[in-house]
Amino acid sequence: MAEAIDILRKIRKIEIKAKGLSKNLFSGDYHSAFKGQGMSFSENRPYAYGDDTKNIDWNVTARTGEAYVKVFEEERELTVILLVDISKSSFFGTKNSFKSDICAEISGVLAFSALSNNDKVGAILFSDVIEKYIPPKKGKSHILRILREIVYMNATGNGTDLGTALKYLNNVLKKRSIVFVISDFITGHYENELRLAAGKHDIIGIHLYDLSEQKLPDNGLVKVYDMENGQQRIIDTSIPELRTGYEKHFADRRNLIKKTFNQVGLDSMEVKVTDDFIKILRTFFKKRIR
Repeated sequence: MAEAIDILRKIRKIEIKAKGLSKNLFSGDYHSAFKGQGMSFSENRPYAYGDDTKNIDWNVTARTGEAYVKVFEEERELTVILLVDISKSSFFGTKNSFKSDICAEISGVLAFSALSNNDKVGAILFSDVIEKYIPPKKGKSHILRILREIVYMNATGNGTDLGTALKYLNNVLKKRSIVFVISDFITGHYENELRLAAGKHDIIGIHLYDLSEQKLPDNGLVKVYDMENGQQRIIDTSIPELRTGYEKHFADRRNLIKKTFNQVGLDSMEVKVTDDFIKILRTFFKKRIR
C-alpha cells in the first residue's frame, strides 16, 4: 500500500511540473515547431474555372451530372512517439537525480505539450529488447499511463540496443510520426536503422548523461560497477592517463551521436542531469521554428 502511494505521489509530482511547463513555455512553440502530416479531404464543391482537374471527384460528378472537385486542408494532428531507454544504465546519477528521473520529466513535458495540441502520444520503452509498446492515443489518462511505465517499469534486458528499438519503430508505426529518442546512447551500432527510420519519421535525439560519465574525478582507488553486465573492478583514478582516456572515450561517443544524426539530416540535443533541460528544450523549439 505504501509503495502504491509513493508511485502515485511521484507521478502526480511529474504531472504538475510537466503540465505547468508545457502550458506556460511550450504550447505555442511546440505547435509552430512541427508541421502537419500533409493534406486531408475536407469537402466537395462545384467545379470552378481554374480548379485543378486532378481534384475532380468523378464519383460525385457522375452521380450529380455536374463537375465537383475535392477540397483539401492541412492535416494538423500529429502523432508523437517517445522512444525511451529504460536500460539499467539509466538508473545512474551523482548529483541528486538519476538519468531516469530527468528522462521521465522530459517525457512528461513533451507528452503534455502534445496533449495541449490535441495530438496522439505513444511510447516504446527499450533496453536491449523491446520492453513495452504503448500505441498512440489521446487523453490525460493515457499520458499518465505512459509516465507510470517510464518511471516504474524494470528492464528485463541487460544492455542497450537502440538499433533494435528503431527497427521495431519502423515495423509497428505506419503513419509518419514525431519521434523523440531519449537515451544515454550507451549502445552498439544503430546507424543503418536510424537512416531507415529517418526516411519515414521526424526523429529527434535527446542524449542524457551524468557529469561523472564525462569526467572522472581523482579519488584514488575506486570500485566501479557496470549496472548492465554486473561486472565489478577496482580502478586507480589518480592515474592521469586513465582519466584522460576516460574523457576521450566519452568525447568520442558524444561526437559520434552528433555526427550520426547530422549525417541523416536529423536534430539532436544534449541534456546533462544537472542542466536546466527546460532551457535546452525551449532553444530547440525556437531553432525548429526558424
